[in-house]
Formats: sequence, structure tokens, C-alpha cells
Amino acid sequence: MNIAIVAPNTDTNSWVKQFNSFSKGTNVYIWPNIKDYDIIDCVCLWKHPEGVLKRFKNLKLIYSMGAGVDHIVYDNSLPKNIPLCKISDEKLAFSMSNYIITAVLFYHRRLLKYIDDKKNKLWDNDTHPEVPVKIGILGYGSLGSDAGIKLNNLGFDVIGYSLNKKVSSKIKIYYGNQLNEFLGMINVLVCTVPYTSKTQNLLNEKLFKNLNKGTYLINVSRGKVQNENDIVKFLDNGILSGAFLDVFEEEPLPKSSPLWNKRNVQITPHNASITNQEAAVPQIIDNYKRLLDGKKLINQVNIKNEY
Repeated sequence: MNIAIVAPNTDTNSWVKQFNSFSKGTNVYIWPNIKDYDIIDCVCLWKHPEGVLKRFKNLKLIYSMGAGVDHIVYDNSLPKNIPLCKISDEKLAFSMSNYIITAVLFYHRRLLKYIDDKKNKLWDNDTHPEVPVKIGILGYGSLGSDAGIKLNNLGFDVIGYSLNKKVSSKIKIYYGNQLNEFLGMINVLVCTVPYTSKTQNLLNEKLFKNLNKGTYLINVSRGKVQNENDIVKFLDNGILSGAFLDVFEEEPLPKSSPLWNKRNVQITPHNASITNQEAAVPQIIDNYKRLLDGKKLINQVNIKNEY
């Protein structure tokens, strides 16, 4: 098996080490140092240069090196007849859920207030230490559902929203045209939707107008899903009580962004959850073997749905 990794500005050494330790019969080539593109069976991509896929003439499998695939499905050089798969593993969900739970607890336990109180040497034993919350998971897929179940197990009131109908034994899931009804039920909105043409600019004024006053926003999906000008506007008018953001329209977030100066906005550098190579590499090898054996692939992307 000959694998090419095309991931500019990414440390690929750990990936190569994992491939070599897991499968001795695998040859790994790092773009742009590929002499013969025709021998490549599988290509692993992360923020690759658009058009580079045209050089691979004998691909059998294309893999995203993370859970997101928007950087691939919008590449016009993507071959339509080659299966595309993505990484999905327990460690990825573990990190993402921990991040979301941290953000929820940050708001629920009024930690921002107590940070300010410490600065001001204020001992406030009168204010109730918890904000009552009802949490809505917008995008109830593998990552969103993992966080939703864990929050529910902690005793929080949680509901979900999915584009298509889904069933859960513990959590009520809204779907389809029930979005506004879902938004009206919550005061913490957790966005875990994939980035597609349908979710671009989803977190905007139109959606925010259907929120309850004082709703807290947590976004761990993609930066292009949110409209940052509208986030600032709705922070200023009080519809949003605050935000915990891991993704941004432009990354790194420009120093000129007004989000930096918002006391009630927490910022992390798109690291809520990162791919674990030890979990990812066996998936890639296994799926390649499945492909050769004519078996159903795991975590194959539906190009039509864009995720």
C-alpha cells in the first residue's frame, strides 16, 4: 500500500511513525516530495492545495485526516468515483465532549463572575452560584450526540436538533422545520454542525432572533458557520449573554477582531479536539483492506450531503 500525505503546515512525522509501526507493508510519501504520483493508492489530506488531486491518477481511497471534510468536498479536482472517508474515533469525541462540558460549566457555575470578583477582591456569598440552563445541541451527529449524552448523564436538561429525524431514548431530538421551536426551548446553544453549503453563515441574525434573551453560545464546528459581526451585535443587545468560541471566520483570529475585547467571550485557537494518530491510522489501513475485499467502508462521506 502506497500512501501520500498532503498536509501543508502540518507535522507529519508522527503520522509517518504511526503508519510504519502499524503496518510494515505500507509506504508513506509526503507531498510535495513525491516522485511518482501514479503509484499512490490512498491519499490523506488536510488543508491541501486545491487541484493537487489531479496529479494522482490511480487512487483507490481518499481520506480526511480529521472529522471535517469541507476542505475536500469543495475541491473541484475531487474525483467523483473515488470513495472519501473521514476520521471518527472515541478519543476525538472524548476531547470534544470535554471541551463542550467545560464551556457549559464555565457559564453554569458563573466562573467569569468569580474571576472578576477575585480581581476586585469581592466576597459575594449572596449570588446563587449556578445559572439554570437548558442545553440545545445544534447538529446531533456523532460528536454532538456524545456531548449531549454526557451532559444529560451529569443531570443537565438537554435537547438536540438534527436536519434529519433521529431517535434517542433519553434526549428529545428536533429535526427539519422544527429549528425555531428548538431554539425557543434553550438558553445554551452548542453548535456542532458540519460545515456545508447549507450551514455556511448559519449562526447569524436570522437564527439569533429566535433565541431566548440571555442565551449562551458555544461553537466548536467551523468558523464559516458563524457570522462574527452578528455575534457581536447580539452580544451587545443582550440576546447572547456570552460566547465560548473555538472556531473563527479567519484563523488565526485577527488582532483587529472586536471579539478579543469582549469580556464575556472566551476564545480558544481551534483546538477543542484534535486527531489522534494512534486511533486514525488503524482506521485508514482497515478501510483500505475493506475496499480491496469489497466490504462496506466505515465513516464514508456522502458527497451529496457534504459530510
